[in-house]
This record gives sequence, C-alpha cells and structure tokens, in this order.
Amino acid sequence: MEKTLIFGHKNPDTDTICSAIAYADLKTKLGFDVEPVRLGEVNGETQYALDYFNTAAPRLVETVANEVNQVILVDHNERQQSVSDIEKVRVAEVIDHHRIANFETAGPLYFRAEPVGCTATILNKMYKENGVAIGKEMAGLMLSAIISDSLLFKSPTCTEQDVAAAKELAAIAGVDADVYGLEMLKAGANLSDKTIEQLISLDAKEFQMGSCKVEIAQVNAIDVNDVLVRQAELEQALNGIIAAKGLDLFVFVVTDILNSDSVALTLGSKTEAVEKAYNVTLVDNKAVLKGVVSRKSQIVPVLTETLSSL
Repeated sequence: MEKTLIFGHKNPDTDTICSAIAYADLKTKLGFDVEPVRLGEVNGETQYALDYFNTAAPRLVETVANEVNQVILVDHNERQQSVSDIEKVRVAEVIDHHRIANFETAGPLYFRAEPVGCTATILNKMYKENGVAIGKEMAGLMLSAIISDSLLFKSPTCTEQDVAAAKELAAIAGVDADVYGLEMLKAGANLSDKTIEQLISLDAKEFQMGSCKVEIAQVNAIDVNDVLVRQAELEQALNGIIAAKGLDLFVFVVTDILNSDSVALTLGSKTEAVEKAYNVTLVDNKAVLKGVVSRKSQIVPVLTETLSSL
C-alpha cells in the first residue's frame, strides 16, 4: 500500500497539528499507511497539549514529493498556505473548515469542508461514521484543537457542533474542558521568550484578496502590551516581509484572550482597507478591533470584501 503524508498549513496551530495526528490515527485504524507531519515549529499552546496527552509532535518536513506521491490536507486548502511542492503530489483528501480558494486538482478526491469552528469537530464525526473508538490521547488532542480554534468557545466561529464535540471529547479525555482549556490558552499566550521573527510567524497565513496579496498573523496574549511594547521591532520586521513577498497589506493581530478584543498593527500600501472595514482610524499604525477574535470569520471575509471594492 502506498504511503500518504497528512499535514496542515504552514506556521501550524493546535488544530493543524492535532488534526493531522488524529486523522492519521483514524486512517491507520482503517488500514491505511499514513503518517502525520508538520510544516513548521510547534507553538507553546500546542506543545502544552502534546505534553499533557503524552503525544510526540509529528516530524518536520519542508518538501513531500521526495517521499510520497500523494498527501492528505487538513485544516487548509489554499495552495500558498501548504507545502512548497504541493503541485508535485496528488492531493487525495482534504478535511477543512475554511473558505475554499486557490485550489484545484487534476483528478477527483475526497473533499470535506464544513462550516464549523474546527477541523477536529469534523474528525470527531468521522470516527463515529467509521465505527472507530476514540482513545483518551486522541480525544484530548481533538478537544485541544477545538478549544484553541474557538478560543474556549468564545469565538463567533464556534458552533453548537463544536461545543457538543468538545463535551464528548472532554469526557473521553477525562478533563474539565474549561479548566484545562484556560491553562492551555495561557501556555500559548506566554510570549515573553519569543523573538520578533517567532511572534510574526507563530500563526501567519497568506491570502489572495481580489488583486491584493495579504498576510495576516495572529497571536494570543493575556496583556496585548506585552507584545506591542516591541512595536518598533515588529514594524521593521513586517516591512521586511512586505518588501520580500510583495505584499499589499500585513495585518498583525494581537488578541486579548481575557476580554476578547484585538489590536491590529497594520502596514503596507492598503492600510486604508482596515480603516474602512472596521470603521476605525489607525493611530501609530494600530487600531483596536472590538470583539474581533477570529481571523477566519471576522477578518478574512471582511477584508476580502473591502479590498475587492477599493
């Protein structure tokens, strides 16, 4: 049987890592030869979950065509967010919960995208559909993914399906979702030891919005000032990325996990899009985005619509 690699997007978050592991577990139990891998470093939040549930991180890869002929994508489908040589392999499956863009294949595939808050919520269904029991470790990792993507059920992307899945998985994992979840989020929000480059790349994604090339990075913090006190260094690094990648806009979002607001540090030639989209005025390249915590539902579609109309 031909081996297949399973992975999520570059600059992986908890859903990307944990869903790759969980889906590899399910596929292995169904008799397939698969391996979860990752396309970037494991962040503090994800490492907390892996350590708590005694699971090793998937190995890091930079290319895949030198190893396999086919892959499975989880938690993403846009090609610029995927492995650098994605065009050299066959995409056999996609399991995702994001918008569908910049994606096409030469042949048919299994493509499952649902409007839920987390890929792991879909995987929870797939275990049931295939009659495969979920072990404690996998339940814990999938729960961690849902907590991360939903910001402990506070994000507007969180659906009743996500909450129900989290309840089921917490029972299997033997944890209190709220207590465990807050500790996990706090682990991810400890940014004191991060370099500027790490802060920018912890959870960054590139998007094509109309004719504009946009990158949005997001970090969670307990106190946004712990990050923004380094604004001068951040701006220098962001301007370097804008020049190197030819970006029209870079939005660096610092989200307060306690009050569910964000501050957007915005640079590039299209910063007016942020002002127009959120009816704010950038002061010192920053603006508070009240109630904004989700890149997927509160930033990407809003900016896409705004940039398409400019």
